[in-house]
Amino acid sequence: MTTDSADAPHSARVPLPSAAPRPTAVAVHPPRGPGRQTLPPPRPGRGTRRRTVAPLMAADALATTVTALLALGTGTAPRALAAMVPVLLLLHHGAGLYRPGPAPVALNDLRALLGRAAVCWCAVAAVLAAADPGQALPPTLLVGAVAVHTLLAFGGRAAVYRARRAAARRRPRATLIVGTDPAARQLAAVLHAHPEYGMRPVGLVTPPSLLPGGPDTPPARGRLPLPRLTSAQEITRAVIQNTVRDAVFTLPPYGDPHTAALLRRFIDQGSAIWLAGAAAAREGRTPHADTDHLWGFACRRLETAPPRHGGRGKRALDLALAVPALVVAAPVLLGCALAVRLADGPGVLFRQERIGRGGRSFTLLKFRTLPAGDAHETATQGNVTDDGRTSGVYGTNGVGGTSGVARLLRRTALDELPQLWNVLRGDMSLVGPRPERPLFVQQCTQTCPEYAARHRMPVGITGLAQVHGLRGDTSVEDRARFDNLYIDSWSLWQDIRILLRTVARLVRPEGR
Repeated sequence: MTTDSADAPHSARVPLPSAAPRPTAVAVHPPRGPGRQTLPPPRPGRGTRRRTVAPLMAADALATTVTALLALGTGTAPRALAAMVPVLLLLHHGAGLYRPGPAPVALNDLRALLGRAAVCWCAVAAVLAAADPGQALPPTLLVGAVAVHTLLAFGGRAAVYRARRAAARRRPRATLIVGTDPAARQLAAVLHAHPEYGMRPVGLVTPPSLLPGGPDTPPARGRLPLPRLTSAQEITRAVIQNTVRDAVFTLPPYGDPHTAALLRRFIDQGSAIWLAGAAAAREGRTPHADTDHLWGFACRRLETAPPRHGGRGKRALDLALAVPALVVAAPVLLGCALAVRLADGPGVLFRQERIGRGGRSFTLLKFRTLPAGDAHETATQGNVTDDGRTSGVYGTNGVGGTSGVARLLRRTALDELPQLWNVLRGDMSLVGPRPERPLFVQQCTQTCPEYAARHRMPVGITGLAQVHGLRGDTSVEDRARFDNLYIDSWSLWQDIRILLRTVARLVRPEGR
């Protein structure tokens, strides 16, 4: 299906940055293996201010109910409300009225409230007139209902926003600011001086590629002593220790691989992502008058879809395919095991530690296609595709080399059939980023800024990178880019397409 040989360290073309100085404001603890490079599992809705959303929806529902009782009376109102309230909430949700900015103003919502109230009441009037012409609403009553509905909704929102600003002053949320000096520190000072925005800066995140003097550049002096965070370990510790809920980017979030990797980490953590200053401009257009702002810094929320990492649907697909595949392939598995035993001696299965989802290690199973080596060699050997031990140069009977059976197993990908047991156990999925050995995970994480994000998804037997020919000693950056694209755009249909493409490649086996 795919080769599981590890990438050679030189495959990554991103230079390894030197160790960044650890700020004294952030406690430093040694990482516990590769898994500490990734953030904790995302918490659903963490970036959403639920204490604001629920009151806003309640205020809209109350405004609709009161207006309907006044305009329609107690006889018709209940039936109309059954349709009006859900429709109106959906309209407001589509308009972004339940995704308020850092310091929302009710006047900015007035136009949207008026338009949707008018649409809703015109639809009610049309339905009533069609059902019973005697219940048709007079034009003056219709206009009055729209006006009263808008004023009540406006008043409810103003009260909710006022309460939110008061709560934000009392308990601002921990925030990381991503950018370079002096803009990042200016914004940090603004947020510190104006707690009504509900953000409390706890650190400045500067991608290593944007430090003018490299990672060892001392932090700029400012009135607000905030630590500068540059490494993945420092950012992870800051997020965990401070319970970071918001990340504010003062530079384009997709400007370079380091910044894009940061954005991906914050999204998967469930943090709210804000663009401030120049980063908030949409396609170069000047912000309009009612744009959200942070004390003069233009600000807008970056709409990001919630992370979809497969979950129950992906696991159900794995079980639905892996269980029958194991049953059907049982004679093939037995034949392969017997052939390896007869051709290459004892030790049919090859076991190796690999890194899976969240940085957790597991034991990967394969049919043995190489002579038994010591533990250090199997943990550090790079691409074995061109290893002489798989070519039969040293022999064909398992003495000093591997037999033609081993070459056939690798060529047809039959050596990876035991990984179906890993899928059944839950260590792997059928489709996902290929698992690597701990040493190579550590090296690639240091040299490729987007590599750690691969561990958001269960590892797989095949993947998007593999069906594009990225196997063996190929670019780490290319594979990480394909793997993250697969995770960001995951769907069950995409998994099925990748499996079909994998089967198509197996029908035309290539040298591995």
